[in-house]
This record gives sequence, C-alpha cells and structure tokens, in this order.
Amino acid sequence: MTKFKGIYRIESCRRPGWDYGANAIYFVTICIKNKIKYFGEIRSNVMGLSNQGMIANKCWLEIPDHFPFVKLHTHIIMPDHVHGIIEIAKNESNVIKPPAETQNIASLRGTQTNNHHSQNSVNFTIRTKFHKNKFGPQSQNLGSIIRGYKVGVTKNIRKEIPEFSWQKNYHDIIIKDEQAFVNISKYIKNNPRNWKNKTHP
Repeated sequence: MTKFKGIYRIESCRRPGWDYGANAIYFVTICIKNKIKYFGEIRSNVMGLSNQGMIANKCWLEIPDHFPFVKLHTHIIMPDHVHGIIEIAKNESNVIKPPAETQNIASLRGTQTNNHHSQNSVNFTIRTKFHKNKFGPQSQNLGSIIRGYKVGVTKNIRKEIPEFSWQKNYHDIIIKDEQAFVNISKYIKNNPRNWKNKTHP
C-alpha cells in the first residue's frame, strides 16, 4: 500500500500525551543501523532469513515470554528492518487492571501470524482523554518491549557479528480500528513483494 511505503525511513516521535503503557494495538518498525541487510534477502518475492534473521524472528516470537501482557499479530523480518503488530492487553492476571479511561469499542477476528503466541481476538481501545502513564512502571510499556527485543537480538547476533547495531529509535503507529488493522496487516504480509518498488538509500 502506497501510504505505508518508506515508513521505516521516517523519523518517529512518540505521540504527545499518549499513555504507551495502556492497552492498545501498535504497528511498529525497527531498523538496523545504516540499513545494513543482515537479516537476509528477498528472492522471487519471498524473504529468505539469514542466521541473523532467524535470531531476530525467534526473539520476536519470544516477546510474550518476557511480557505476558503482550499479544503478537502479523509480523515480518525484512533484510534491514522488522515490521510487526504488537497488542498490549493487560488484565488482572497478567499484570495490572487497566485504567477506567480505557474502554473496548470493538472486537474482531485478528489476522493470524506465524507464531505460537498468536491470538485470534483483537480488542481495539479508545481513550476518553490523553494522560501520562498512571498505572504501572515504565517496564510495562511499548518502549520497554522494544528495548527488550533489541537487547535480545543484539546480544545473540554480536556473538557472530560484533558490529551489529540497531537504529536508536523505532517507529510506531497507534491502530485505532478494524480497517487500519486489516490494511496494515496486508501491508506487512506484502512487504517482500513490494521490496523492489521501494527506493532504498
């Protein structure tokens, strides 16, 4: 989809006032420093993972092992970046009760992913007002999830490639409704097919 092309080349900033520890669904993109294609290559519109790409994929699938309140949806490892949909779904059993300002507005059958942590239901949330995170430590927000993932990948890859490094930041889009979820899921799945149509630095 044209509207998403090149998104991993755009500098991202967090949305002012948004509580990144609250229940919500995010489209995230994490890039390798200097766009070095450590994770593999695309042949005939299919992504072939290198050893480093397999490490990146394994660590992604293990995110819910470290953050029980996370549900993973569609994702893909690309040559120089990772795309994925992460849902923060906190409740009394996995971390803490969500704030009163958060309410469900829709529920649907989610896009299946290729990992054993996949969930079929997706709960979209809307906040009645923006506010700072009031219900839990910073170790329970989107930033900590991405940091944990980056650390795990880096630690394992540097055993083979000492110079491996990520870009300092990451990119996120807050997914607010079913149509956005479907569109972004399709974009992620079609990323290898659209690779040749992108302009790379």
